[in-house]
Amino acid sequence: MEKPTVQSIIAASENLKNIVDRTPLMRNFGLSHQYETNLYLKREDLQRVRSYKLRGAYNKISSLTNNELKRGVVCASAGNHAQGVAYSCALLNVKGTIFMPVPTPKQKVKQVEMFGKDNVDIVLIGDTFDDAQLEAIKFCTANKATMVKPFDDYHIINGQATVGKEILEDLPEQADYVFLPIGGGGLAAGVATYLKSLSPATKIIGLEPEGAPSMQAAISAGKPVKLQEIDKFVDGAAVQEVGELTYEICKASLDQVVSIPEGKVCSTILKLYNEEAIVVEPAGALSVAALDMFQDEIKGKNVVCILSGSNNDITRTEEIKERSLLFEGLKHYFIVRFPQRAGALKEFVNEVLGPEDNITHFEYSKKHNRNTGPALVGIEIKHPSLLKGLRLRMEEKKFFGEYLNDRPDLFQYLVL
Repeated sequence: MEKPTVQSIIAASENLKNIVDRTPLMRNFGLSHQYETNLYLKREDLQRVRSYKLRGAYNKISSLTNNELKRGVVCASAGNHAQGVAYSCALLNVKGTIFMPVPTPKQKVKQVEMFGKDNVDIVLIGDTFDDAQLEAIKFCTANKATMVKPFDDYHIINGQATVGKEILEDLPEQADYVFLPIGGGGLAAGVATYLKSLSPATKIIGLEPEGAPSMQAAISAGKPVKLQEIDKFVDGAAVQEVGELTYEICKASLDQVVSIPEGKVCSTILKLYNEEAIVVEPAGALSVAALDMFQDEIKGKNVVCILSGSNNDITRTEEIKERSLLFEGLKHYFIVRFPQRAGALKEFVNEVLGPEDNITHFEYSKKHNRNTGPALVGIEIKHPSLLKGLRLRMEEKKFFGEYLNDRPDLFQYLVL
């Protein structure tokens, strides 16, 4: 399988001129001060389709022969890749067919429709991405169309690599660290190829969501492996299996690959929005979310974090807040056993809760012929250290039943 080179990446950059935006590389004063470093954000969240995916999609489709273009292109995606393909089809006046699972949020379907205009047909089929991908492959074979893969493709990787080219050209000094997200590995493989060739001293750190560490699994096994189950919350980087080509490049070129808890990603999304007025999707927050883990190493260094995209669905805001509070130790769920008598709830509020504790969730079911009735109670506290006292008072007053945060089996069933 042909691997990208500096020359092929430069050619991709020329091909993408006036097609993609040269997104800004911005020094962030707040993060620079917090981590005592020169910290720059590569703002791919400001790209034309609000992610870097347009770079690879256009570079791939524009490389096809006239006969291949006439037969059209196909992809399976419920996210940024579909938008990049759709936009490219509209620019090149190519027929595209995009397969998406039926549960895909309407907002994402509408975005693909908007970018693709009359050049793209959307097929909603199957319950999962795998179902949609299987149908896409069948359609592609039957119609002799070209499948536009999301990451494991020479032209795709070359296109994504132009992010790294722009970083080196726009950074006033040599980059000491570059932090970037990893899903299937296209962005990481491309940027690493370019940077390690022209700036070998730069350390490149790849970040995966803790619930989908597919690149780390591949490196550990010595080949790409399919994870049986993944947490799809960081949907732009939640991939069950990385590509063969992206694996080979990342294994050789990345200095480190680490996992970031989904809750930490959520806290970072909120931090970027509240403190910097920057809106990112979960995958787009991975690079900044990793900084706490490296704060001693990066002090006094030139650091670049790639914000890979901003296609965040506003309906996910409450879930993002919830996951952040749980990760920070500020939200706790209990099964509370209330005596079935008048005044029990008042007693719980007055004698168990602290002055700044707040009940944010309450589900109670009265039980007949029993002394107590169970309630699912969510409590938000001001500091993690206050949990110990809360639990102690609950036990002393005979209200305590079960602490659910430590019980993933019950927590998944009752809360999430």
